[in-house]
Amino acid sequence: MTHTANGMHQYGRGDDAGPARTSWPRYGVDAPGFVSTLGAAAAVFGLASVRWRRGRALTATAGALLTASTGVYLHTTLRGKLAIWERELDRIGLKGDEELLDLGCGRGAVLVAAAKRLPNGRAVAADLWAGKDQSGNRPEITLANAAAAGVADRVEVHTADMTALPFADDSFDVVTSALAIHNIEPPERQYQALDEAMRVLRPGGRLVIADFWFAARRYIAHLGGDSTLRPLGMGYWYGSPWLGINLLEATKKDSQ
Repeated sequence: MTHTANGMHQYGRGDDAGPARTSWPRYGVDAPGFVSTLGAAAAVFGLASVRWRRGRALTATAGALLTASTGVYLHTTLRGKLAIWERELDRIGLKGDEELLDLGCGRGAVLVAAAKRLPNGRAVAADLWAGKDQSGNRPEITLANAAAAGVADRVEVHTADMTALPFADDSFDVVTSALAIHNIEPPERQYQALDEAMRVLRPGGRLVIADFWFAARRYIAHLGGDSTLRPLGMGYWYGSPWLGINLLEATKKDSQ
């Protein structure tokens, strides 16, 4: 790890960092505290439906719904989102020599999937590594996942704030972000992250953001222009459609 003049930590490429290798990438669980609470509530209502006679039908129904919601959440965080990002990265049609930046990379699910498609390019990550947002969220884990996937030589990992990126204007062909920007507080600063993402994009570059539908609607209103928004389906529901994910796409114009 190196320390830059502005305080940013640069962990470099995975083959230089030397993290412990794993047999395959492991991407953890998103918002582990939330799903733990959801599962605990399902267990409480399930137990109550067995022990209480009064209101048994209601508690049993609530327990079943919470159990189902927990299952949907776990499917999304462990499998569903991975399959959807594979699909969406294929749809983007990367040529293989692009410079790509992933904001709020976590343990590298999107970063690694993108790096596999960039044999002659580079996948760069930026995160502040908050454990509440993803279990085991540490840069050495991200680098280990890149090594396990065989793409360590084309991955860089940085500790950096999305609202003040340490990259020059027009540095990247693609900027991605998965379920990260909504975590920025206060919400007004989320627009700074969007502006920073557009700043570091080259003219003609593409911004691809997956986030909760209610947050993504605010993002598209801020970006305006030819931005598009569409739901990604139940494979990207965090327990229910009320916590479903939309995909925002925008292209940087020459005048931006």
